[in-house]
Amino acid sequence: MGSKSRETIYGASVRAAAERATEARKEADKLAVEAWNGRMLAFNGPAQPSPALGDALNAGYRYLEVKCLGCNTHQTVALDIVRRPKATPVHVLERYMRCKDCSQVRGYPYTRSHLVALRATKISASDPPSTWWPGER
Repeated sequence: MGSKSRETIYGASVRAAAERATEARKEADKLAVEAWNGRMLAFNGPAQPSPALGDALNAGYRYLEVKCLGCNTHQTVALDIVRRPKATPVHVLERYMRCKDCSQVRGYPYTRSHLVALRATKISASDPPSTWWPGER
């Protein structure tokens, strides 16, 4: 009299495939971020090509570590509050990074900041700033 609905027949396999695709995307994003971090820390760049903001957030890297070239301070920027589309590459943010301390001393926005790496946590005493290459302290 009646037949099974398509949801009953194919629903579980479709949901399982979607779940596998989500996990594969997350793993691919994590590998892309780790490759970019490795390139930035080992060779001091180049920053391009870089993963997108959405890819970094999907991989669990919520912060961008930035170094001011004027006063050599390291700071982290939360990526989830950046007002840019999630498809924006991370290296585009470099031109907008300003050091607050250097800007106050100079009297104009000081924009000589350098991207260091993407991080899962903020800089703290237990999680110090990244070192770029073996010779840097």
